[in-house]
Amino acid sequence: PENQKKLRAFHKRMIKHKEYILTFLYHFHVPADNNASERAIRNVKVKQKVSGQFKTENGAQVYAVIRSVTDTCIKNGQNIFGAFKTIAILKPE
Repeated sequence: PENQKKLRAFHKRMIKHKEYILTFLYHFHVPADNNASERAIRNVKVKQKVSGQFKTENGAQVYAVIRSVTDTCIKNGQNIFGAFKTIAILKPE
């Protein structure tokens, strides 16, 4: 009964999200795994392990933004320094 309950819940989720489950078969630009996502969060986990934790929530958010911009630049072959320079110029005071 408990296994059947879990199986029914799983089946219900599969039906609900069936359009998205095998997306990579129809859209070749979509990867079949989530390795890129896992790599993207690895830096945060390493930072947490080294320092124990972020001292403030704001510090964690700032770190996340910096990592996001950096990782996006690397992924797209863009200049990281140039991206931060552009952000600094465009940021309203």
